[in-house]
Amino acid sequence: MENMGTQEQLDERAARMLDIYATRSFRSARAVQRLNFTITLWVIRVKVTASLKRLLDIAASAVAVVLTSPIMLGTVIAIRLDSPGPIIFKQTRVGKYNTHFTCFKFRSMYIDAEARKAQLMAQNEATGPVFKMKRDPRVTKVGRIIRKLSIDELPQLFNVLRGDMSMVGPRPPVPKEVAQYTFDELKRLDAIPGITGLQQISGRSDMTFKRWVELDMQYIAEQSLLKDIEIMLKTIPAVVSGKGAY
Repeated sequence: MENMGTQEQLDERAARMLDIYATRSFRSARAVQRLNFTITLWVIRVKVTASLKRLLDIAASAVAVVLTSPIMLGTVIAIRLDSPGPIIFKQTRVGKYNTHFTCFKFRSMYIDAEARKAQLMAQNEATGPVFKMKRDPRVTKVGRIIRKLSIDELPQLFNVLRGDMSMVGPRPPVPKEVAQYTFDELKRLDAIPGITGLQQISGRSDMTFKRWVELDMQYIAEQSLLKDIEIMLKTIPAVVSGKGAY
């Protein structure tokens, strides 16, 4: 509730600023110059922040690829021995401002998983337009392990290097989920999707979709380089504990 209050305050301030600039008559050249200077500073700040975030993403993902390469190699072998099908699961996901991209994951389900999903919808344990089951029969033996430890998401480091994703941000939904979003829920598409975020360090699949969206809105309102670093550091113990992952 506190976060929602903060968002409402920001919206009110933005509305007041727009009203001032829409109705105010800038009679002096100095007033116009001051406005132009303020807008220019804001644009520069946004561009610099975005560039620094991109540099952090490239550096962090590159280091992570090197450090986790033995784990990824072992996962490739385990998946190949466990069940037939491709090693990498490719899926269309929705990114910032409703753009689509191909998201990479290690395959953790049997190849007929999507076809069987309709039969399991009545057993959906998640709220909102998402599907989650703690004991999903479509998940392979190796899949249960790599999903528990979030190893299945390691290929998304390459999505970060490509610029499709960020290290930190809202999780990228699938188009079918976005089609069911309310107007307020669409706001979570106002940021580049990430591998980890506030949701991943706050309970993951154990929380309601409403709370999930609230955390995404909080991140978007408060995002900064220091916040990204803090979330990345907190992700490590969250992944090790495996809490809320299935």
